Amino acid sequence: MCLLVQTYVFAQAPAETYPVDSASVEHTGVPKGEVLKFTFDQSKIFPGTWRECWVYVPAQYKPDQPACVYVNQDGIQWKAPTVFDNLIYQKEMPVTIGVFIRPGVVMADSGSNALNRFNRSFEYDGLGDAYARFILTEILPEVEKKKTSDGRAIRLSKNGNDRAIGGSSSGAVCAFTAAWEKPNEFSRVFSAIGTYTGLRGADRYPILVRKYEPKPIRIFMQDGANDLNIYAGDWWKANESMERALAFAGYEVNHVWGEGGHNGNQGTAIFPQAMRWLWKDWPAPATKGNSKNQYLNDLLIPGENWELVGEGYQFTEGTAANAAGEAFYQDIPTSKTYKVGLGGKLVTLNADAKKASGTCFGPDGKRYTVAGVTKQILSYDANEKETVVADSIAGNDLVVAKNGNIYITSPDGATRPGKLYLVRPDGEKIIVDDGLRFPNGVTLSPDQTQLYATESASHWVWVYKIKPDGTLTYKQRYGWLHVADTDENAWSDGLKCDTAGRVYVATKMGIQVMDQLGRVNAILTTPPSNNQTSNVCFGGPDFNVLYVSAGDKVFRRKLKTRGANTFVDPHKPGNPRM
Repeated sequence: MCLLVQTYVFAQAPAETYPVDSASVEHTGVPKGEVLKFTFDQSKIFPGTWRECWVYVPAQYKPDQPACVYVNQDGIQWKAPTVFDNLIYQKEMPVTIGVFIRPGVVMADSGSNALNRFNRSFEYDGLGDAYARFILTEILPEVEKKKTSDGRAIRLSKNGNDRAIGGSSSGAVCAFTAAWEKPNEFSRVFSAIGTYTGLRGADRYPILVRKYEPKPIRIFMQDGANDLNIYAGDWWKANESMERALAFAGYEVNHVWGEGGHNGNQGTAIFPQAMRWLWKDWPAPATKGNSKNQYLNDLLIPGENWELVGEGYQFTEGTAANAAGEAFYQDIPTSKTYKVGLGGKLVTLNADAKKASGTCFGPDGKRYTVAGVTKQILSYDANEKETVVADSIAGNDLVVAKNGNIYITSPDGATRPGKLYLVRPDGEKIIVDDGLRFPNGVTLSPDQTQLYATESASHWVWVYKIKPDGTLTYKQRYGWLHVADTDENAWSDGLKCDTAGRVYVATKMGIQVMDQLGRVNAILTTPPSNNQTSNVCFGGPDFNVLYVSAGDKVFRRKLKTRGANTFVDPHKPGNPRM
């Protein structure tokens, strides 16, 4: 009898040995910077947290000139003070003050048996701009309150081109998130063994990077083939995917891959190399590259960015949307004398109790408006003569088809189903759907055979087939919208089509552009405003200017496409790419 014994060989990470960069070693004659330490427990963004912070101030720093800044998560890593001493001395990076921050801890009461609450994953792995705001509005101002031992005041540059940020693992994705959310505040990122995985949503980054128009960020990445492969994902493959997405999207990205595991060994070895590359050519800025996203290339004109064309509109969101909705008659005057510049006329839609919301032009040349407070649909002729088209409709937005049919969204709160109305040219009023959660924006496909409606309390855009009698059928979830990490819904608002059949949706994450199959192919960065976009409209003599309302402002941007107007004859676009 023969006994067979099977031997299992388990792969192990190879021993990690890396060349030591001369900049990681202390050298005689190189001036040493000073490291200050302080604690911070007054955060309003992460209330109740306590943390330690260190500030490296190079010997060459003079307070008459604000210094560049490098921010690192998880405290001091990479032998950073020594590296900075050497690179600044060799003029391979500018005079840079380093800020090294530990994650927050909510301390248990003294003497209790309770555990401290460790905030690292919440602060670092979570998406959104909270941590970036924490750095910009709380930590950096606190740093500037300090002085060196010889009395030098600390002055930090406010220019994003002078700021870098980095970290390891969750600290790396935290650094990228800060730059992603605030690219005008942090333009250079060092990412070691980055956690671009499914802990708190960072696994979405490779897709978002491909869809958004590029941002002015330069990033250096490091990871090893024996990094973590656990419940939340494969770190090695995630970093590869992230690097490929950044290269696809046109970013300035560099990387060093190795065989190591989830540790800081290789990151420490290549940190000087990363700093040299991130600061190369400074003060020349990090630049936006050219994305390989065909949708973006088909839409965006190089050098054409958002332009502010009107502000100071003291209206509700709906009336601000009117400013964008009627911009195609005449560009909105920049003079603050105007409240809403519709066709160059002074129109004070909020001056009475009607509180106008959605606006659209009909084939008869009249302007149609939803008056939410009085629950009316109104029309205005060229002389601003008002006519009541329908009443008893608590509407939000509307669209008028070439055949005169009017479709109106009527939200009824975020939790109760709203309604879609059809008002025929003879005044007949019909409820054509009553099952959407806060229906908001509404528009027609270029051929006017389909109707799109945004469901603001979800991440869906719905589609309906329009029957010959104007009623709707074959209701279906159509557009899958991206949702910000800090939100429960996309809060999609206004939407419009271009003649190619693309659908432009105003959301919290920017203008999401869908193809004819309902897939978001591109996301146009939200105009520079503290408010989300609320409505979109094509205007200009050739209808190739996209107008967007955001809070009290209206922006425009010229594109390589042409808007589809519902008051003209239907237009059949080409077949979609499957």
